[in-house]
Amino acid sequence: MLDCYTHAINYAEALLRQLSLLLLLAGPALGQTSADTARLRRHLVALTTTPEPRNYQHLASLNQAADYIKTELAAAGGRPGEQPYEVQGQTYRNVLASFGPETGPRLIIGAHYDVCGEQPGADDNGTGVAALLELARLLGRQPALPYRIDLVAYTLEEPPFFRTPQMGSYVHAQSLHAAGVAVRGMVALEMLGYYDDRKGSQRYPLAPLKWVYGSRGNYVTVAQKFGNGRFGRQFGRRYKTAAALPVRRFKAPAWLPGIDFSDHLNYWHFGYPAVLLTDTAFYRNQHYHQPTDTLARLDMRRLGLAVDALLAVVLQAGS
Repeated sequence: MLDCYTHAINYAEALLRQLSLLLLLAGPALGQTSADTARLRRHLVALTTTPEPRNYQHLASLNQAADYIKTELAAAGGRPGEQPYEVQGQTYRNVLASFGPETGPRLIIGAHYDVCGEQPGADDNGTGVAALLELARLLGRQPALPYRIDLVAYTLEEPPFFRTPQMGSYVHAQSLHAAGVAVRGMVALEMLGYYDDRKGSQRYPLAPLKWVYGSRGNYVTVAQKFGNGRFGRQFGRRYKTAAALPVRRFKAPAWLPGIDFSDHLNYWHFGYPAVLLTDTAFYRNQHYHQPTDTLARLDMRRLGLAVDALLAVVLQAGS
């Protein structure tokens, strides 16, 4: 009798997962699983209008952004948490929320919320955080998730801490490794809102690449290093299939400039497969790390489409 009951529960859970995926594939007409551009804009306004730029030198503004992120993750239905750590006598915080089962291998999706210097950081990396928060809302509306998904907002990604153990993503990846946590893979969301349809608007670390990927900055890139394993191959393929905007899959040696310029590099350091989802940052957006990196320059519609495709892949990965 117990075996029959267990089988019925497992069957019902499988049906719920399939229903969740079917609702997603049915599209925005159902009004259930499509990113809300008004919400994305609201998140960006909150992040870019702190009293001082949200960098390591303005701890009050950095904490204001962290508090906002934590509130939104909790409101989405995630199990919220924090990972505080000290740097140069100050306490900085990663903000986390988990969705789905509490146990089992997990997918990590993260975005840094700090900025470089005295600038609003709308694209870098307000768009990554806004995408993370909107993904959280959509995940919270799913009837069942087949595996655990951890969303992480990192601090101290930007200089002078980039490529140091003080990066929030290094702290997080190291903690997973030390605890022996099984990780399916990691996705870094780094600048997802700047697009330019003009010829010549897209640049590359190697000039001949424009003949392969095109000269128009109208696409999202899934970037990863050689030897990134099954997770990277599968994620790139599924994201390109699901997306309603152009996608370029880019695989290169880890030494190629730009291939490791975000939080995913720290997961590679600890042996976890990880990919970068991006609008290609400074290879397209000439306002990178400038006071002109403002909300007015961003494309909310295409940012929303990038989130929709990410949700599709996350749900499909459990099928």
